[in-house]
Amino acid sequence: MRIGLKIEYDGTAYGGWQRQKNAPSIQQTIEEALERALGCSCRVIGAGRTDAGVHAYGQVAHLDIETKIPADRFSYILNQKLPDDIRIVQSWQAAENFHARRDAIGKHYRYTIYQAPHASALERNSSVHVPQQLDVKKMQQAAQVLIGEHDFSAFRTVGSNIVGTVRTVYRLEVQQQGKHIHIDIWGNGFLYNMVRIIAGTLIEVGKGKIPVQEMQSILDSKERARAGATAPAKGLAMCEVFYRTEEVGKL
Repeated sequence: MRIGLKIEYDGTAYGGWQRQKNAPSIQQTIEEALERALGCSCRVIGAGRTDAGVHAYGQVAHLDIETKIPADRFSYILNQKLPDDIRIVQSWQAAENFHARRDAIGKHYRYTIYQAPHASALERNSSVHVPQQLDVKKMQQAAQVLIGEHDFSAFRTVGSNIVGTVRTVYRLEVQQQGKHIHIDIWGNGFLYNMVRIIAGTLIEVGKGKIPVQEMQSILDSKERARAGATAPAKGLAMCEVFYRTEEVGKL
């Protein structure tokens, strides 16, 4: 039976989603919880590989297991074995050909900025503190340049080995809500650190360090050095994964 999972996690204590030798990962922690709960060794395949310190409200994954346990009970069983910073918020019986990563047609990420004279003690791991006033209107104007299908070479980490740098950004919104500025981006896929580099560039636009009119030339240049700094991982969260199959109705 193929089980689908919707997962929420605080990525602060982890080296990212994917299993690795030198740090605990979300994938490893869930697989070990499965083994403790059911005595089976199962591989959990996620829709996306979030980096160290990145969070998720709606990561999607699947696993294959031979069991008579109803699929919707897996969330309860796993949550009893998982640490408090990882939660399975939903589990269901997926189609046998459903693949959490390959079937995904888009993702929504949010980057959160905490704008106040002093950093927040309670939000220190889920937002990035910027003490100075940012010009949100200019950030919004610059963001519009990136909507559509483009070569995002200027917004990826140098040395990443992904073949093909053209991606489509469907929506890119910058909104202020009290002390928070949220950068929300929807796209069909993202290059390594692309969202964090876009966020870092928009922050520099908000500070007045990069003029709005430069955003187009940065995009056209395809040069990483032209864009802003890579914003810290802790401000980023995967909000939702999109599918065109019937799995959408189960999420």
